[in-house]
Amino acid sequence: MSKQPFDATGKVVVVTGGGGGIGGAFARQIAERGATVILVDIRPEAADAVVASLADTSGVSAHRVLVGDLTSRADVERILADIEANEGRIDVLVNNAGMTSAERFDERSVESIELELDVNLYAPLMLTNLAIPLLRAGTDPRVVTTVSLGGIFPLGETPIYTASKFGLRGAMLAISLYLRDKGITAGSVLPSATDTRMLRYEALEGGNELQFQDPPQSPEHVAATMIKLLDKPRLEIYPRPSESWLVRTALLVPNQLPRLMPLFRGKGERGAKKYIASLRERGIVETVDGVDRLVG
Repeated sequence: MSKQPFDATGKVVVVTGGGGGIGGAFARQIAERGATVILVDIRPEAADAVVASLADTSGVSAHRVLVGDLTSRADVERILADIEANEGRIDVLVNNAGMTSAERFDERSVESIELELDVNLYAPLMLTNLAIPLLRAGTDPRVVTTVSLGGIFPLGETPIYTASKFGLRGAMLAISLYLRDKGITAGSVLPSATDTRMLRYEALEGGNELQFQDPPQSPEHVAATMIKLLDKPRLEIYPRPSESWLVRTALLVPNQLPRLMPLFRGKGERGAKKYIASLRERGIVETVDGVDRLVG
């Protein structure tokens, strides 16, 4: 593993969920280092806005957007064929796309469960598998996957998100160990609550309150941690190490979780209220007829 900072100059970096908060922040930081960024998103407007904000060190912008549904094998194969025809390789694959739902387990549909598992677990595994030939075409190929602290600690309100992230974490640990002998360096970043549109929606819809123990971190902070993973490869990295130690310590005594959860939940409820209040102050949330909603 290299001990030198990752040289992104001229590298082809593919970022899924590139129109979102973390994906966009990472795209901007890696573009500043001279990479050519390909954003993959199902929402072209969001991804186009990120591309327009990217630095271009070559004088001729090569950053671009590929639109597709990452749960569709046909779409993934089309996207990879496009990259093969135009760039010929992938130097860094960033599995960042994800979703969550505020619906409670006993109230949601089986179809919604299938979708969440497909987006969070199946899609990144399928993409990584199918992208191996393009990664091997690079000189120092990397895979970076956004998991979550929800891949370590059970979130009672969002068990399907927990299941998908537990599975993704385990799979990527195993894949990282396997691919290192194939010349591909892989690792995962495990952020806690991050101030993205997904978190804002979850806060308003009454999703998992445990993640509001502390004020949410910025997408830029998570993106900087992803850059650190490129600079100093390892299997896992945590944007907030102290939080990771807390949840990992709690899981040493899983049978005590029923006693610990009320303590976490009380603090989380207070934190969620403060977060929503900060969103109002920032003009991100407005109250209409007594109901909070996102602006725009």
